[in-house]
Amino acid sequence: MKPLSFTISAFVLLLAPSLANADERPNIIFFLSDDHRSDVLGCAGHPIIKTPNIDQLAARGARFENAFVTTSICAASRATLFTGLFERTHGYTFGKPPISAAHVSDSYPAKLKAAGYRTGFVGKFGVKVEGGQQAINEMFDSFVPIGRSQKGVGKSTRHFTDIAGDKAIEFVASNPADKPFCLSLSFNAAHAQDGDKVNHYPHPVAESELYADIEMPRPELDGGVYFDSQPEFLRDSMHRDRYYWRWDTPEKYDRNMRNYFRMISALDRNIGRVMEQLSNQGLTDNTVVIFMGDNGYYMGERGFAGKWSHYEQSLRVPLIVADLRIPDAVGKVSDDIALNLDIAPTLLDLAGVDLPVRFQGKSLVGQSDGTPRPGFFCEHRMENDRIPKWEGYRGTRYVYANYYEQESGGEFLHDLQTDPNQLTNLVNNPEYHDKLIEMRARTEELSEEYLKAKSEEGE
Repeated sequence: MKPLSFTISAFVLLLAPSLANADERPNIIFFLSDDHRSDVLGCAGHPIIKTPNIDQLAARGARFENAFVTTSICAASRATLFTGLFERTHGYTFGKPPISAAHVSDSYPAKLKAAGYRTGFVGKFGVKVEGGQQAINEMFDSFVPIGRSQKGVGKSTRHFTDIAGDKAIEFVASNPADKPFCLSLSFNAAHAQDGDKVNHYPHPVAESELYADIEMPRPELDGGVYFDSQPEFLRDSMHRDRYYWRWDTPEKYDRNMRNYFRMISALDRNIGRVMEQLSNQGLTDNTVVIFMGDNGYYMGERGFAGKWSHYEQSLRVPLIVADLRIPDAVGKVSDDIALNLDIAPTLLDLAGVDLPVRFQGKSLVGQSDGTPRPGFFCEHRMENDRIPKWEGYRGTRYVYANYYEQESGGEFLHDLQTDPNQLTNLVNNPEYHDKLIEMRARTEELSEEYLKAKSEEGE
């Protein structure tokens, strides 16, 4: 078995493993955080957050600076992670029918289990699947869902993040020595407790003293003119509703930001616990670890909270791939675009499993052609009166979004080269008319293509 390796130019993982000797297939761990955007990591240069275990993974692997989700909400994003499909193709988000049986069968855990992997899930599942428990059994040998309100056994008040770490360690410890495994550890952290406005970001006791004496920095785009410049349909939306839950007073902002950071540090600590278990069992040198966030997050930027929209804070997420089979590997940073759409094909490729034809993402390992993406389709289609629907295309320089149910003012065009903070909407600028037409056409083309992929399956 050859470990995956990196090219400096295209920065893709090159060497596809072989199924010739199943005993040599790597173990795989996929860590997923919740409501966590790309810059809130120590290794990404954040001035305050402490994430030493994630930083160590980055130091041994690849950190993708341009990693994104194609739909910025947990339900649709997690469905995309499992299926390798866009939201409009898999059709799942809040209030929608469950993920179809056909897509369940093509999901990465079902494919890996069928190929002889022992598959485990711990934490926030976040989706519904057609067939219920039967479908879950098709996907996982071990399925341990953990909710945000879940406590320990009996009188224990053990935090849900620590329980997730406990259960992940149990899965690794119980794995047969002759069987490769894929563990998906999906943390609830750092999602807020939406029903508790006082203890909005509950964290374990172990992190209670972290950041106590550190002043919490205000966001770069701190309300005011940045909020006033937004169209009314965004100013009067769930972005603003939840801003008043979390960030609207200095006292609330300071408390919630501090506790949000503590939740992420607790998540990081539990990643360290799992990695220590791997080391204790001598499994480190045959394991690949992937860490990603399920969607971005507004921490007061533009007077917003939540995610859901087309701005970078919403779409951009952390992504790290660490092949621990490579001794003394030195971490690298890629500026190529990588997507949550790519996780399913990447995990199958690592195991030497053929990718389903229907997959719309691409592997970051050997079955990739190594061609950098010029951009990607993105969308938000959930039925909610407080979250405007949109679709668009995020390129390497230009970003287009169309909030298509708005009577006016629903189109955006940004030039990231001259305006990285996306402060200027160029839709009505005649100098950008041709680019607007091009980006609009590209969005419409992909919108139809991915919707057709769903209709062709008869679902």
